[in-house]
Amino acid sequence: MGLLSLSIWIPIFFGVILLAFGRDEYARAVRWVALIGATIGLLVTLPLYTRFKLGTAAMQFVENRSWMPRFNINYHLGVDGISLWFVLLTAFITLIVIIASWESITERVYQYMAAFLILSGLMIGVFSALDGMLFYVFFEATLIPMYLIIGVWGGPNKIYAAFKYFLYMLMGSLLMLITMIYLYVKSGGSFDLTIWYAMPLSATAQTLLFFGFFAAFAVKIPMWPVHTWLPDVHVEAPTGGSAILAAIMLKLGAYGFIRFAMPIAPDAAHEWAWLMITLSLIAIIYVGVVALVQPDMKRLVAYSSVAHMGFVTLGFFIFNELGIAGGIVQMIAHGFVSAAMFLCIGVLYDRVHSRQIADYGGVINVMPKFAAFALLFAMANSGLPGTVGFVGEWMVILGGVKFNFWVGLAAASALIWAAGYTLWMYKRVYLGPVANDHVKAMPDINSREFLMLTLLAIAVLYVGIYPKPMTDVMNASVVDLLRHLAVSKLN
Repeated sequence: MGLLSLSIWIPIFFGVILLAFGRDEYARAVRWVALIGATIGLLVTLPLYTRFKLGTAAMQFVENRSWMPRFNINYHLGVDGISLWFVLLTAFITLIVIIASWESITERVYQYMAAFLILSGLMIGVFSALDGMLFYVFFEATLIPMYLIIGVWGGPNKIYAAFKYFLYMLMGSLLMLITMIYLYVKSGGSFDLTIWYAMPLSATAQTLLFFGFFAAFAVKIPMWPVHTWLPDVHVEAPTGGSAILAAIMLKLGAYGFIRFAMPIAPDAAHEWAWLMITLSLIAIIYVGVVALVQPDMKRLVAYSSVAHMGFVTLGFFIFNELGIAGGIVQMIAHGFVSAAMFLCIGVLYDRVHSRQIADYGGVINVMPKFAAFALLFAMANSGLPGTVGFVGEWMVILGGVKFNFWVGLAAASALIWAAGYTLWMYKRVYLGPVANDHVKAMPDINSREFLMLTLLAIAVLYVGIYPKPMTDVMNASVVDLLRHLAVSKLN
């Protein structure tokens, strides 16, 4: 096996082992096996970065084996400077979620841990697949463990949320499958992405293909107005489920745009850029305003995710280097910050069993260590310079100004809304006198929670202060993508 196969199948292997041999009476051993599996899963991804060759847009660590020769479907994997970061992010967040769920999950522990490990491997498969059908299989397979995580370990309305999530995802993906079958036939029987990239297509075909991919990827991000499933799912999902959903699974849709929709149908992407920019700005501004009035912390951060992901799609469709690179950096930044925000809410929920902002107040008086971490993550969510939340947004804003001054100005207004809803929530939850006896009885974070939040804080600050390693790796791939998008494929 190559490094990418190890990155995919090691967490899946540990997940299957837990399903086969795990029992709730051995919950402690199950947790340790899950932790070992997630740690090894992260360690095997690190050489992808240390051995990565800079200055080339070519796919690296490529594995290509025949899988279904009758249909010319291959087990074809590889990463470039764009997808590399999502493999690393997935493995890192999986480890954090395993640590975060150490004590909060007490029933069916082995199934819960197995679901996250299997989900981790499947998501890495999505980011590594260079065969269209392999991508589709991994993309759809991620629905199963997430559906179970929501439906089994979620809140009071978990069944409703799980069905809503599954149906939204499935309906969009069916159109993507039809799109891929068309490309398979058009290419003479190939699912190879390099062949799809080079195919000449008519304007009508490109438009239909673009919106076929749009149906799957826009729902996954989610873009306005197909975002309504996200708040319901976040509210009902367990803390670990919300963290992995916001940090990684939303990125599957945005990644799909730059790996499939845009390079396969570049002329349609340019033609419909105005629509994508409009929808992105609505998400950034309108959904940001909606977040201001949310009484539930999870729902507020869920709407915040929609607004922040609007920056990603905006950056992609202004077609300049700052915009696309900024959109990718924003995806990584949102992965760290959104996971941190949901895990902080989980820390509070474990103690008070409420997500309502009104049930808190004065938390800083009883949990000073935790309040310091929460403040850092709140500032990062607001886009404070020096944190990872600033870098991607600022790059997209600069790219937006370069594209059109008014677009850049509208995007910049999001910094006001983000600071408004995030810091107002922080003020009501953490500052002031202790609000009630429930808050008064809250213990500060323990060593496990301190470790979990410290790892995220290091990531938030390091990338925020020194993003150069990340941008250096992706630079050649971003330039190559822009060059490809500039070439017409009309036949």
